[in-house]
Amino acid sequence: MTKLTRSETAQFLSQRDSFAIVTHRRPDGDTLGSAALLCLGLRQLGKDAYVLDNPETTEKYLPLLSGLTKASADAQDTLVAVDVASANMLGEHFSCLEGKILLRIDHHGSATSFTDFELVDANAAACGEVIYDVLQEMGATLDTPMATALYTAVSTDTGCFRYANTTANTLRVAADCLAAGADAFSMNQLYFETNSLARLRLQGWMVENALFLQDGKVVICPLPRAKELELGLTEDDLENISGFPRSIAGVKIAATLRQEPDGRIKMSVRAVPGCDAAAICQKFGGGGHKGAAGASMDMSMDEAVAAVANAIPKLDN
Repeated sequence: MTKLTRSETAQFLSQRDSFAIVTHRRPDGDTLGSAALLCLGLRQLGKDAYVLDNPETTEKYLPLLSGLTKASADAQDTLVAVDVASANMLGEHFSCLEGKILLRIDHHGSATSFTDFELVDANAAACGEVIYDVLQEMGATLDTPMATALYTAVSTDTGCFRYANTTANTLRVAADCLAAGADAFSMNQLYFETNSLARLRLQGWMVENALFLQDGKVVICPLPRAKELELGLTEDDLENISGFPRSIAGVKIAATLRQEPDGRIKMSVRAVPGCDAAAICQKFGGGGHKGAAGASMDMSMDEAVAAVANAIPKLDN
């Protein structure tokens, strides 16, 4: 695997003409915004570029990808993964592409290399920031559709610029987006201000069924598959739900355990500065950032709750 700088990545992309862009399973605003941004930027520069259809894309993000997708890669396409931390994040739909993806652009410091080339900047709040830099190196100009995609990426991965990963550069990038015509108000309403009744009911249930440890500094929230079905939750309802228990006063580490249809447990951990979510998830083969990380666990919900409780270190007052 060869590590590239932004300039080297710009040269890598400039030397090729046809691209298929890959996103991660349960795609969020950063992977989809990054994919749309890269696709639009490459097209502006005269390249043939598409985002590969991800069947798990939710209704909220479909307009972002309008006119940009295709069902499968062609033989001449260079495959590029964006915001994909490891091969197991490709999901079932893209697992067939493992070993074929040539370039990965990412911002997960604890990621696992799975491509021939990679550009990874763990200091970037969102993958979209890294792609924006590369496109600028290539001579692309930020227009309104690109700005909409970029704002989606940086705003959703920073919780609307509330999370500790937000940097001065993140805010400069957001300002560039607004200057280029991004409708920040409408996107903020859609991504952060609108909740369905099902999501509100879920939040109430999570509080009632949460396990509080270490005098309330740690909370574990199990979410059985049966409860998801009972409440009629969609993937849009569940997006970023792992950030909700972290918002409870006094909580420093919050682990949300969601049961997948196959019974496996998907763990998402959120932590305040000074705590390390990635270190906890690495104990289960996962990873991410210090403030936000995840892992998959092949065990029952009760076993997962006990295992996570044992994996979280004793916190200082």
